[in-house]
Amino acid sequence: MDTQANKEMLQTLAALIHRRNELEKEISAVIQRPVTLNYLGEYIATRIFPIRVIKNAAHPAIDGYFYEGPLASCSVNIKWYAMREGTLDITPGFLPDYYLILAGPLPSATAQLGLRSRPWLIASAHLFDACALVDDLEERGVRVGPASSVRRELWDAAEIYPRPNNPLYLLNNEQRNLLELFR
Repeated sequence: MDTQANKEMLQTLAALIHRRNELEKEISAVIQRPVTLNYLGEYIATRIFPIRVIKNAAHPAIDGYFYEGPLASCSVNIKWYAMREGTLDITPGFLPDYYLILAGPLPSATAQLGLRSRPWLIASAHLFDACALVDDLEERGVRVGPASSVRRELWDAAEIYPRPNNPLYLLNNEQRNLLELFR
């Protein structure tokens, strides 16, 4: 590769990384945590859903508890996946009552957009009953743990945004509008 072209590409990359670092400082100041999808997902979810996050949680799979509504006092593990690839990280032996998943677009949607990155978008939200999910996985002989393969039918049935497929939790207009900010 041409030395000058290489230097220019590295200069461009360095400038972009510096900009990203500045944005991360700003985001971290808002959420008061390091900037990761998990922490961002928790922050967003606890401001849209009636969830109280556990500070210094001793339980490896519970991020918080619903404090009102039909799921009041139920535990929840919150995850944000930049792409909805059909897998879910499950901690066997430490199940919450529910998994609340904020999910980016399906892989086919990002390919159609010509994206190689994993943009931080919320294209859908899903609420899984953890015990029912694990029962389904075990009945089908699917390994339960990191990156457990979840059938598309279960993802669709658990969807609470944008389609209200899961009757366990129906979003109000304000919640829908807030999720829409991240679409």
